[in-house]
Amino acid sequence: MFIEIKNISKTFGKIYANQDITLTLHTGRIVGILGENGAGKSTLMKILAGYQPADSGEIWLDGKKADYHTPEMALAAGIGMLQQDVLDIGAFSVLENFIYGQKQSGIGFTLQSAHYREKLLALCQELGFVLDPQMPISQLSIAQRQQLEIVRLLATGIRALILDEPTTGISADQKEALFDTLRKLAQQNMTILLVSHKLEDVLALCSEVAVLRAGRLIETKALPVPKKDLIKLMFGQTMVVPQLANKELSKAPIVLELKDVTLHEGRLHIPHIQFQARAGEVIGLAGLDGSGQNLLLRACAGLVKTRDGQVWLNGQPMTGRSYPDFFQRGVIFGAAGRLEEGLIAGLTLAEHLTLVMADNKPKRSMFANFFIDRTEVQRITEEKIQHYNIRGTAHSRIESLSGGNQQRVLMAMLPDNPAALLLEQPTRGLDVDSAAWIWEQLLAKCASGTALVFSSPDLDELLLYSDRIIVFYAGHLTMIDQPHQITADRLGHLIGGVDED
Repeated sequence: MFIEIKNISKTFGKIYANQDITLTLHTGRIVGILGENGAGKSTLMKILAGYQPADSGEIWLDGKKADYHTPEMALAAGIGMLQQDVLDIGAFSVLENFIYGQKQSGIGFTLQSAHYREKLLALCQELGFVLDPQMPISQLSIAQRQQLEIVRLLATGIRALILDEPTTGISADQKEALFDTLRKLAQQNMTILLVSHKLEDVLALCSEVAVLRAGRLIETKALPVPKKDLIKLMFGQTMVVPQLANKELSKAPIVLELKDVTLHEGRLHIPHIQFQARAGEVIGLAGLDGSGQNLLLRACAGLVKTRDGQVWLNGQPMTGRSYPDFFQRGVIFGAAGRLEEGLIAGLTLAEHLTLVMADNKPKRSMFANFFIDRTEVQRITEEKIQHYNIRGTAHSRIESLSGGNQQRVLMAMLPDNPAALLLEQPTRGLDVDSAAWIWEQLLAKCASGTALVFSSPDLDELLLYSDRIIVFYAGHLTMIDQPHQITADRLGHLIGGVDED
C-alpha cells in the first residue's frame, strides 16, 4: 500500500503532539518510526489507523484521499495497528478475541469456530507463537496478548500493518520468526511501519526510518546507519548512561527474604525458593515471558499467596499478609501493564497524584476535615511535572500521555524512601534516553537504602544495572552473583536452558 501523510497536525490542549507532518510511505517497505517518548510517533500512527482524528491534514492511500475516522473503517481500508497497550476483551477466550472483528463467513457457529480455530493455529505456527485457543485472556501475559493481536490483524487481510513496540516481552526466537514473517509480508507488497525504541530491532528489520522530535518530522533516512547517528537524530545529542556506584552489600541489612517458598500458577511450579534482597541492592530477574519472574515479584508483594515457606520483611514475618500490609511497610509493586494495573484510565494526572497524597496523609494536611485543598494539589502536581519532565498538564487524562510519560507519572507517584521496589519491566516501551532517566531515579532510591527487584526482557539492561541476576527456566532458578563477568550471549543461553559451562 502506498501511503501519503500530508500536513497532519494534532493537539491535546496546549500540547502539540503532531505539527504539520508530511511523510510518504512506499509499498513493500518496512519503515521504522523513531523518536523519544512524547515525540508524537504513537499519535501519528493512531491517526493513520483511525483511532484518533487529526485536527488538520489529509491521508491518501494508493493515490486516493482516504476518509475514515474509526479503526473499523481503517481496517476496511486495509490499515491495522498493534498498539503498545494491547486492545482485547478480558472476558473472551483467545479464540473469541481472534474471531471478534473478522468478516463472518455465514456458516453455522460450530463450523465457524472450527474454521477460525484452524486459521488461528496456522498463523501461530507460521509466527512461532504458542497460544491455547480456549485460554481466557485474563490468564495471558502481555507478550501473549500482543501475539494474539498480531495474528488477529493479519487474518483481516490488511495491506498496511503498524506495530507499536511489538518485540517487548517475546523471546529471541519468536522475534526472529516475527521478523521473517514481516519480511515476507513486505515482499508481498504490504507496507510495514515499526514504532520501536529498540534501535537494534529497527536496524535489523527496516530499510528506512522517519524520525520525529517534539511533534515534528525531523528527517527520513535510508538504513543502515550507525546506531549513534540514530540516537543523535532522536535526541539532538548523545546519550548519557547513569553511573553505577561501587557497593558493599554483604553487610547491608536484609529487606526481603523468602525461606523455602513454593510458588504455583497453572502449569508453573517453582519449589524451595531461597531468596534475599538487601538494602541498596538491585536484583534482576531474567527468563522467557511466563517463566516465573513476575510470579516471584508478586509473591514478594503479597499479591500471590505462597504454598509453603515463609516471607519476611525487615526481620518481621509477613507470610499470608495482603498487599496493603506490605504497602504500609514500604513495599511498592509496579506492574508492566501501566494502564491495566498501574494507572486509572479516565483520571487526570493531578487526580492520580491526589490519590497518592491522600494515601500518604502528609502532616501539612490538604485533606483536613475530608476536603481536598485543590490549590495545594495543583502546586504539587506542577512541581512533579517539572521535576519529572512530564509532557502533559495537571488536567491531562492519563491515557492521553505517551508510554514514556505514563512511566514518568508512575515514578512521580512513588514515595521518597520505600523499603523495596518490585518492578515488572520498569522501562517497557521507553526510548533509550527515557530508560536511562528512569534508571537514574531508581538508582538514587537504591543509594538511600531501597532494595530493588525488577524483571526485564532486555539482557543488556539486566547486565548493566543488576548486582545479582536470577535466571528462571522450567521451574528452576539459577543465581548469577557476578553479572559483570558474563556476556549477554551467555545469559541468553541460560534463559533458554542451555548452560555452556
